Amino acid sequence: MDSLESKAPQDVEPIQPEVTTTETATEATSEAAVATEQKTAAPTREDIVERFKALLQGQAEDIQKEAEQLKTQFYRIYKQEQEEAKCALENAKEQLSDIKDELKESIAEEVNEQTAENKAAIDEVEQQFKALLAAYKQKKAEATARREAEMAQNQLRKENIIAQIKSMAESETADVSEQLPQVKALQQEWKTIGPVPPQAATSLWKEYNLYQEKFYDLVKINNELREYDFKKNLELKTALCEKAEALTEKPEVVEAFRMLQQLHDEWANIGPVARDLREDLWNRFKEASTIINKKHQAYFEQLHEKEKENLQQKQGIIEQLKTIDLTTLTTAKLWDTATETVKQLQEQWKQIGFAPKKVNQEIYNEYLALCNQFYTAKNNFYKQLKEMLADNLQKKRELLQKAEQWKDSEEWDKATDALVKLQKEWKEIGPVARKYSDDLWKQFTAACDGFFERKKATTQNKFAEERKNLEKKREILKEIEQLAVTTKNETVEKLKELIARYNAVGFVPFKEKDKLYKQFRTATDKIFNQLNIDSRNRRLEEFSKEVEEKDGNALLNERRHLVRKHENLQQEIKTSENNILFFTGSSNKSSQLIEDMERNIARQKQQLKELEERINLIDSKLD
Repeated sequence: MDSLESKAPQDVEPIQPEVTTTETATEATSEAAVATEQKTAAPTREDIVERFKALLQGQAEDIQKEAEQLKTQFYRIYKQEQEEAKCALENAKEQLSDIKDELKESIAEEVNEQTAENKAAIDEVEQQFKALLAAYKQKKAEATARREAEMAQNQLRKENIIAQIKSMAESETADVSEQLPQVKALQQEWKTIGPVPPQAATSLWKEYNLYQEKFYDLVKINNELREYDFKKNLELKTALCEKAEALTEKPEVVEAFRMLQQLHDEWANIGPVARDLREDLWNRFKEASTIINKKHQAYFEQLHEKEKENLQQKQGIIEQLKTIDLTTLTTAKLWDTATETVKQLQEQWKQIGFAPKKVNQEIYNEYLALCNQFYTAKNNFYKQLKEMLADNLQKKRELLQKAEQWKDSEEWDKATDALVKLQKEWKEIGPVARKYSDDLWKQFTAACDGFFERKKATTQNKFAEERKNLEKKREILKEIEQLAVTTKNETVEKLKELIARYNAVGFVPFKEKDKLYKQFRTATDKIFNQLNIDSRNRRLEEFSKEVEEKDGNALLNERRHLVRKHENLQQEIKTSENNILFFTGSSNKSSQLIEDMERNIARQKQQLKELEERINLIDSKLD
């Protein structure tokens, strides 16, 4: 249709023939009337359009031939009308040259009007026919699509039949005699299936015949092998019966049950035996299976009882976890002790088997929640501890900054008091993280020592006398250490004389004072112990005599020294008590270290008490 439409003439402006006389016009009218009568004899394009409309009410397959004929007829008439219009136009052009000039314009307008009317009529009919052709093509395309879909579905059905026959023809274990009715049913179904795509018809037919022949060959072979298979299957199933009977004596019940399932799988995969032997053979195999199944059931009944016991043990562990009071765990040592307890309970839990299935997950969830609660609380504790260490670190860094500001000062008294105060504050601050502790302490002590070293250098003359006093006291100390113990009174008198000489010597260097005093006290205590004289009371009595001999300034200096020593000792005790909290090990070495630290703390507290007595003694003297 497209090719015919492309050949339709283009729109041209028709020219009405010029009539020169009345006779000529009459002749043209007569010719038109004759032409009209000739057209009435044959169908017009309008007639074809009406017939096409009626034709479209039928199926596309039924109307295809007549539709093509109407299409050819329509465009043949259409072409003829175009040729006639063209010839009329040419004739009009030839006659136009003979028409008088005064009539040209009016006649041309009349021709144009008539040509336009004819063209409009032609175009309208053609558009109607084109619309009908489009509807026909759509209907034809839909019918073609349905036919192709049906053929494709038929192809799939035939391929499925071929696949089933192929599967049976190539099967090595199936009973062919039982499959024969199925094959016949498939053959009958094949006959009922409609056409398939032409390109697939031949190959489908060849493949269908191929597997039919293979199946019938198999039927023939099967009849010959059937008896042989029955005999072979009997041997295999008899062997399975013997294996099942042997399993009834196996002590491992679960393993025997598992192996029995394998035997059942093997039994299912072995073909049939002769019909008269089937029931007896199966009963033999089933009897052995029943014995094993009963043992397996009894085993699991015992297992369920064990699971109940496991449930009670796990409930006991949960109750122990609930008794741990997290609010009482306020130190690292307490947390470590509790952690060991939890770990032991967790290890016990691992050793216990499953609880009954219906509660196993539930009780595990409860146990897990308690463990998570414990470790979450522990993490929070150490998080707070970490924050405390960080806070202490910040405080000590601030003290270090202040100490470094004083280390270069020459206001000796003011700087000394400030640094001593900073040292006191340093000791009152708790511990910091180990990775910062040593470096921070070294920097702080370096700042303090730097100042005191400079102060010492400026007061060297003062210390020269103290060094001389140190040598004198060391000589007296040596005499005390070498003093021979004779009678009590004689020894006491000699010792008092040496002590008086020792006390009469002036101050010694500050760094050596405590060390020298310790040696002095050790030496005198040794002699007093040999004489069974209380060393603590004796030291207080000696100190009382020293106080009586000193003036107010000396007493104030001594008091400041004792107070500073008292504060330092307090801080040492506090630090030692805090450090004990960080020892978490459970080894003998760790336990011994903790015991040593506790003994040292007890000794320091005794020293603290003696210092308090001496300070009180000085205060009573000053009052």
